[in-house]
Amino acid sequence: MNENDKHTTGALNDADIVVFGGLGDLAIRKLYPALFHRLQAGQVNTNSKVYAISRAEKTPTEFTDLLKEKLSVSLSGEKPEDVQKLIDMCVYVRADLSQDDALADLKPHLREDKDIVRVFYFSTSSSLFGSITKNLSAQNLINAQSRVVLEKPLGNDSASSKAINDEISGYFDESQIFRIDHYLGKETVQNLMVLRFTNDLYENAWNSQNIENVQITVSESLGVETRANYYDKYGALLDMVQNHLLQLLCLVAMEPPSVLGADNVRDEKLKVLKSLRVFDEKMIQEQTAKGQYVKGTIDGERVSGYLDELDDANSNTETFVAIRANIDNWRWAGVPFYLRTGKRMSKRHSEIVINFKNVPHSVFPDDKPIDNNKLIISLQPEERIELVQNVKVPGPGGYRYKPTSLVLDYSSSFTDRFPEAYERLIMDVIRGNQTLFMRKDEVEASWDWVDSITKLWKESGMKNKSYEAGTDGPGDDVLLKGHEWNE
Repeated sequence: MNENDKHTTGALNDADIVVFGGLGDLAIRKLYPALFHRLQAGQVNTNSKVYAISRAEKTPTEFTDLLKEKLSVSLSGEKPEDVQKLIDMCVYVRADLSQDDALADLKPHLREDKDIVRVFYFSTSSSLFGSITKNLSAQNLINAQSRVVLEKPLGNDSASSKAINDEISGYFDESQIFRIDHYLGKETVQNLMVLRFTNDLYENAWNSQNIENVQITVSESLGVETRANYYDKYGALLDMVQNHLLQLLCLVAMEPPSVLGADNVRDEKLKVLKSLRVFDEKMIQEQTAKGQYVKGTIDGERVSGYLDELDDANSNTETFVAIRANIDNWRWAGVPFYLRTGKRMSKRHSEIVINFKNVPHSVFPDDKPIDNNKLIISLQPEERIELVQNVKVPGPGGYRYKPTSLVLDYSSSFTDRFPEAYERLIMDVIRGNQTLFMRKDEVEASWDWVDSITKLWKESGMKNKSYEAGTDGPGDDVLLKGHEWNE
């Protein structure tokens, strides 16, 4: 057992884990590997069962062979006999969710012991969430130990999101609903709270008196590829900003909760969302930018443009968005929060950058500008925390200084295996810990703010600006007001 597991192991009830979309990409690449590693760590009991639900015609042998083949890629390097332990826990159940009795074949498999946790993982289109929930209820499969996990996106606007949530809330109590955002399971995101709330140095400086601006970037070098027609229904704003980026903003901006309880944390995040300034006609032009990638070069290879990957050559769906957000409260008044995300950008990376204000006066005789301090929290591809500060360059000849980084690199500082986000989140679901999951009122508040953007984009006829694949967006950053993106 590694160090990461020592403080989280303990006796767990067996779990019946039902994965809707059990043959899908998310299940194969993330969910089954996450369960495997928690099984290896002794946090999932081998008596637990995993039920893969899909409409595909598969015999038990065909399912087992397929799972073994797929996991040989997802879990390459692991011992085959260890992987087989997980495979032995998996059961395939065919279900056509459009039918009223779709889950009749699942019911005999689930154990009736009321102490056994039942996890229903909805890894499907949200348009099926209501049908799945009704089918679970029709077969009397929902009990006090049930939890339901909802993958994003929950709808495509405030109204559709509310309809989905209301439908599920008719069958599950809010304490049983886990709206998942895998970014919140990343170790560096977790460490953001530790960094702030256990270090007086940072928390005392965490306000408008000391911080110039905050930047949150999630960029991808990949295009939409096989997800093109799906992605075209949402775009960068709904696919990334409404959930991932707003959740990161909340963790940066929230007030300290009284204790680290689920509702205490989520109460503070909700206050941030309700303090976001809603956009008007003037702000939408000055504080947002949207773009769509065209052909370009990434790593020396020519790649297609967005419209080349679609069935609709006239699509106005954005693949890039940048926003200057304002939080109208005492702590953050006057501090711009810059949000940026896009496809086919120069590199794959996600980071939060806290840009501190510069010193009010330089005591050094030369006119060399002094670089401001930065706290850079990198989420991917590597997870690390970097503090950029000015230090003297060694040697005689006066005070020569330059910015230098102090780096906490997780991969080098912690030599044990680094758990993936889904591992933590799945275990939190089984344990019933909702701290890292969105509450219904959080989702509604985030949609209200995002809807103000989409509405004004439509009313103003705002068009996408083209950017070449392999670059970092359209480049016309009026919204930055003299600041620069961290590169």
